[in-house]
Amino acid sequence: MTTHTNDNPLTPDQRARVKWACRRGMKELDLALMPFFDYEYDDLSYDEQVDFIRLLEHPDPDLFNWLMNKGLPQDEALQATIELIQNKNKQRGAVPYA
Repeated sequence: MTTHTNDNPLTPDQRARVKWACRRGMKELDLALMPFFDYEYDDLSYDEQVDFIRLLEHPDPDLFNWLMNKGLPQDEALQATIELIQNKNKQRGAVPYA
């Protein structure tokens, strides 16, 4: 588990917006992103939270491909975020990744 070092916690409204952004147009993405947000987001460092939010700015087809191991984002921080999501969800048995 990552040590919580978040010096800039989100306001409740900002947190609600991030949670809403996890809801996508594809069920597979909802199944990958929502549990990660619900169970892991609050324990991420501030930088990890920022990277997660940046990841959510990408289109659904990119997110789907990255999460299903059909490519990687060019940004190394986003690659680490994808890997973190996959690993945490696998630990909980939330999503089988290809």
